[in-house]
Amino acid sequence: MTHELIEKSKKYLWLPFTQMKDYDENPIIIESGNGIKVRDVDGKEYYDGFSALWLNVHGHRKKELDEAIKKQLDKIAHSTLLGMTNVPATELAEKLIEISPEKLTRVFYSDSGAEAMEIALKMGYQYWMNIGRPEKQKFIAMKNGYHGDTIGAVSIGSIDLYHQVYGPLMFESFKAPIPDVYHSNSGDPDQCRDECLAILEQLLSEHHQEIAALTIESMIQGAGGMIVMPEGFLSGVRELCTKYDVLMIVDEVAAGFGRTGKMFACEHEGVQPDLMAIGKGITGGYLPIAATLTTEDIYQAFYDDYDKLKTLFHGHSYTGNQLGCAVALENLRLFEKENLVEEVAKKSEYLQSLLEELKSLPHVGDIRQLGFMCGIELVYDKETKEPFPASKRVGYHATLKMRELGMLTRPLGDVIVFMPPHVSTREELKAMVSIMKEAIIDVTNGVTGVGAR
Repeated sequence: MTHELIEKSKKYLWLPFTQMKDYDENPIIIESGNGIKVRDVDGKEYYDGFSALWLNVHGHRKKELDEAIKKQLDKIAHSTLLGMTNVPATELAEKLIEISPEKLTRVFYSDSGAEAMEIALKMGYQYWMNIGRPEKQKFIAMKNGYHGDTIGAVSIGSIDLYHQVYGPLMFESFKAPIPDVYHSNSGDPDQCRDECLAILEQLLSEHHQEIAALTIESMIQGAGGMIVMPEGFLSGVRELCTKYDVLMIVDEVAAGFGRTGKMFACEHEGVQPDLMAIGKGITGGYLPIAATLTTEDIYQAFYDDYDKLKTLFHGHSYTGNQLGCAVALENLRLFEKENLVEEVAKKSEYLQSLLEELKSLPHVGDIRQLGFMCGIELVYDKETKEPFPASKRVGYHATLKMRELGMLTRPLGDVIVFMPPHVSTREELKAMVSIMKEAIIDVTNGVTGVGAR
């Protein structure tokens, strides 16, 4: 049966962000999960070292979340949100506004983080049109940024590997630098921050009259390599957006819901977005719910008689799905009951001490961490920061070795992503870091020159 399933997966599936030739060489099919481990069809268990792609919170088969879905199933699985609402979607909206930055007062549901960002773009664009300032149509995106894979999200992304091929499909956006301290010339966080803010201010000074909004990931760039912003950068961006009358769209899809030791990462600097995209951890990693939160001022710009044509014409078939909203509500109840955000903040300090052990490895160039969002960058030369040849795919082979040793994760180039579920114990964190260490040593051992191995 196992062989048959693997052959079917090779014959019929096309997996996301996957070169299928790689999959055919190293196939894996997950059958079940429990706690922070998953099990494949051969019965082998693995630590879930990247939270099922950055979204699992409580581990797998959390009893309370399972029961919330079953209870909702006894009522109704889905009804549309077009022109009407439902009970869990309404209750969840209230709860989301309660826990979000205080300026945010309205919730618009969708199915994924990319869609939440698409909606934010459309809201930001149409807002200016609705209030009589149609000249403000363009967007600022941060270099090395990632917001999803729909065309709008790609247009405000800036990772050539993912986005360059779709250039003819994309709308143009202004690009502003992000302070990447490790790869900067100075290596000084304050200098790097100030230089980037100065460039951003110059851009805003010259073009603010045509700019609708700025888009930015919150405190840490995820897919761009786990780049943690130096203290004061995100709040500095907020000040400049306010100064030049540009909306600030903050992407909390990956960083939100306790992942960084705050409910939302923008809380680290007291930032109040004009629009905020959320997803991933909203349901504890169970079902595809996402949302765009916005201010009352933006909402009121769309509120008018129908014939004024200010309506936001956007929606999805499963927007506000009852099953997803019900499990999201239970997820947030568990956050409170188990003091989960505070627990992540505490365990993050312990995780930091564990990751220190990796810093001495000869090919670990940098370790970047914000809460339970971590990136371990592998380099050929630690002193010069010279990378391994891309063709050697050192990060990829390191994660294959981790799989062999009993932990799943995915690399971003030669940056190893480590993003464990919130509920991971200290013992489990130690075990996972030990697996990473062994795999990194094994894969990089014996490298004697560029192009070796």
